[in-house]
Amino acid sequence: MPISGNQVRDEPTAPYSRFLALLLGLPALLFVLITWQVVADGPLIRLDERASRELVHPDRYSELLADLGNVQVAVPVLAVALGYVAVRTRRAERWWLPVTAAALLMALVPALIIPLKDLTDRPGTPVVPPGTGYYPSGHTATAAIAYGCSTLLLLPRLRTPLARGALLTVCAALVLGASYGLVRRGYHWPLDVAASWCLCAVLLSSLWLLLGRGTAEQPR
Repeated sequence: MPISGNQVRDEPTAPYSRFLALLLGLPALLFVLITWQVVADGPLIRLDERASRELVHPDRYSELLADLGNVQVAVPVLAVALGYVAVRTRRAERWWLPVTAAALLMALVPALIIPLKDLTDRPGTPVVPPGTGYYPSGHTATAAIAYGCSTLLLLPRLRTPLARGALLTVCAALVLGASYGLVRRGYHWPLDVAASWCLCAVLLSSLWLLLGRGTAEQPR
C-alpha cells in the first residue's frame, strides 16, 4: 500500500514531541517540585541542609569559583560573544535574531529570579549574614545563561567536532565551577543552585529551539 507524503512527514512528529516534552517539561517539573519543598519546608529541605553541612568549606578557591557567577564576570563574556556573532553574521538575513534573543534572555534572568526570591523568602546558610532571599541562586542563573547563550551562539561558527566539544566542555566547566564555588563557600544551599539549573535548562532549551528553527528556515 503506498504511503502518502503527509504520512511520511507525520512519522517523526510523535518522537519529536516526546523529545520536546522531556527537554522542557522535566526541568520545569523539577523546578516546581524543589520550589514547593522550599516554600512548604518539606523533607527535601532537611536533606539539603545536611548536604550543605558536609560540603561547606569557605576558602579562597571556592570564593574565586563563585565569582564566575558575578555579573561583572559572566555578562562581559556574553557581550563579547554577541559582538563577535553580530559582526560575523551581519550580512545574513535576520542576523539580529540570535543576538537579540540571547540578550533578552540575559535580561530576563533578574526579572524571574528577584520575584522568586521574594516569594520563597528562604534564609541563607549559617556562614552568611542573617537574611532571606537566597532561593533560587541568581549567581548560578547568571553563569548558566551567560555562558550557555555564548556557547549556543558560537557553536554554529565552529567547523570541527573537536572545537565544538572543547567549547561545550569549557561552558560546562564554568557553570559547574561557579555552582560548586557557591555551595562550597556557603553562599547558597545546594537546592538553590539545583533550582537555577532547572530554570536555566528551560530557558536555554527554548533559545536552542528558536535558533534551530531560524537556521532551518534560511535558504540552503
